[in-house]
Amino acid sequence: MMGAPPRKRGLSAEQRHALAVLADAGRNGVTAAIMLANGFKTKMLAHLDREGLATAMIAERVKDGGKTIEVIRFRITGAGLRALTS
Repeated sequence: MMGAPPRKRGLSAEQRHALAVLADAGRNGVTAAIMLANGFKTKMLAHLDREGLATAMIAERVKDGGKTIEVIRFRITGAGLRALTS
């Protein structure tokens, strides 16, 4: 007798909230700094990226003295929108 296949877990309330913020942001997405300032954890945002629900990309590089700072933006993907509405 075979066991049932593992069930996919649904999104947590925090993940849904993060995806809703990204969905509201439109094409420009939201910087990682803003997401972190809103209380979202780096680990959870990385999970959304790994699962294909959001993408993280370097939007720009800013020089501050001899130091380069990368500005990362998160955007929701089509899969993220579908997960949010299901």
